[in-house]
Amino acid sequence: MRIISGSQRGRVITPPRNLRARPTTDFAKENLFNVLGNLVDFERIDVLDLFAGTGSISYEFASRGAQSVTSVEINAVHYNYIRTTAASFGFDNLFAVKANVFLYLKSCPKRFDLIFSDAPYDLAGSEQVVDAVFEHGLLKEEGLLVFEHSKNMDFSAHPRFLQRRSYGSVQFSMFRA
Repeated sequence: MRIISGSQRGRVITPPRNLRARPTTDFAKENLFNVLGNLVDFERIDVLDLFAGTGSISYEFASRGAQSVTSVEINAVHYNYIRTTAASFGFDNLFAVKANVFLYLKSCPKRFDLIFSDAPYDLAGSEQVVDAVFEHGLLKEEGLLVFEHSKNMDFSAHPRFLQRRSYGSVQFSMFRA
């Protein structure tokens, strides 16, 4: 696992063995960020990374100069790994939050330009994140939600659906505020 671009381009991310996350593959991440590069100006956005896991997506946004990156992770081991890794990389624009994503979405006082969600594929109810983001008004005008999921989910009928990208077993559905 590595950082694809930006100030920390090529930097290897080596999480300890006790992290139980399923990180987005470098192949899928690189393709996603190529698409996002045509949709957003990385240096002008505030990002929310839900179910942050190893922090790989957060580090990518931080490396590309996002104004702020908020990484939400409930697992204490993962949360501590994100905090220490962000500090060791010198990311002063990355803020780790130890919280349950669903509760965080209900009480979050901030709005974001881009929200990325990569819930465990087997987490029951994970698709509720999509509606929760819109119900709580967490995206700024023209903001973008990227929801990573397995092949067996289909959001094409959602009123805010923008597009779906498929990279092997990894699917990204995008929604626009």
